Amino acid sequence: MTTSPGASSQALSRRLGLTDAVGVGLASMLGAGLFVVFAPAAAQAGSLLLVAVVVAGLLATANATSTARLAALYPESGGAYVYGRERLGVKWGHLAGWGFISGKIASCAAMALTIGVHIAPGWSQAVAVVVVLAVLALDLQGIQRSAGVARVIALTVIALVLVFVVVLLTSPPVTADTPPPTPPGSGGVLGVAQAVGFLFFAFAGYARVATLGEEVVEPRRTIPRAVAISLGIVLALYVLISLALTHTLGAGWVAAREAPLAEAAEISAWPWLGPALRVLAVVAAGGALLALTLGVSRTVLAMARDRHLPPSLARLDGPHHLPRRAECVVAGFIIVLVVLVDLRGVIGFSSFCVLVYYAVANASALTLPGSPLLRVVSALGLLGCVAVAVLLPWQSVVTGAVVLAIGAFIGWVRHTTRE
Repeated sequence: MTTSPGASSQALSRRLGLTDAVGVGLASMLGAGLFVVFAPAAAQAGSLLLVAVVVAGLLATANATSTARLAALYPESGGAYVYGRERLGVKWGHLAGWGFISGKIASCAAMALTIGVHIAPGWSQAVAVVVVLAVLALDLQGIQRSAGVARVIALTVIALVLVFVVVLLTSPPVTADTPPPTPPGSGGVLGVAQAVGFLFFAFAGYARVATLGEEVVEPRRTIPRAVAISLGIVLALYVLISLALTHTLGAGWVAAREAPLAEAAEISAWPWLGPALRVLAVVAAGGALLALTLGVSRTVLAMARDRHLPPSLARLDGPHHLPRRAECVVAGFIIVLVVLVDLRGVIGFSSFCVLVYYAVANASALTLPGSPLLRVVSALGLLGCVAVAVLLPWQSVVTGAVVLAIGAFIGWVRHTTRE
């Protein structure tokens, strides 16, 4: 039975507890980025890769602090779109929502292609399309099943990656070739900043819980705890991975790889870890894609409710009252990008858009009452997001700025004509 817009049943059901929410956050961060971003980040940061990981983690922590405060106050679907709308005005909320949708659709395309490359490199696009359709089918079955899958994937990733780190540190691989030198032109403030931008792609899933605000039980208590737990686990894991890779093989070797974790495992004392990590990369990227499409569709839902997007996308259908139309539209755009995307370029574009999104979130948090320390954290988060965004490779900056400008112009014109 189809529910009509405006009915009381249009409210999403609250079925996610703390364990489910942490699982969604972990699966969002432990996806494609974990297996692909260390190579481009090492190419930019060189021997300062660990510094870039720590800086990215600190920026994510500042963003998470602001996001958790806002999510507790506004436990609705939409994340920074809702926060910007309520604290800064409709125009800024629209910019945040447009940035989230644009950046995360690009992230979804990158995740799908990552799966395709690991399964069948010669047929990566076809495999990616099939994966997107499969994820859509799971999304349409209801969020509880998706959260359960995410939790299992996250635990598996953590366990196997920890084994990989221990093996690499205790039995360093011996390579026949001379270790590649540090990538030319890497390092320095600019190199670290650009590496932070790439690594942000791997960190950015921590706020996925906030975009599912209407479906979380006791959101004022659950959301901040879930964000803090998932982010802390992932930051520790990324630090260990960067230490293991750079200490045993060097930044030059990492920068020259396409799949640094799997390739490092293949030359380790336990070479069977290589194929296992390749399989895990497919599973983890699929789990992250599953969680991310949920978050994007919920932001589409929130913007459609405010008529920044076609109102038909706000319709909830089926026995579980899910935004099936929004989910189908998001999947369609992902499929379009799958056949056009370049992995490194789309990661940069995604990071630029999402950094703008979190800049709006931090600016919104600055308007909240609170201690001076919390205001400093929000201010540093805002400045950090803006700085890292503008220092990304120029292609990502230009493309992202154009896309956001078009979306902002359309949204602001619509807002002005409706006033």
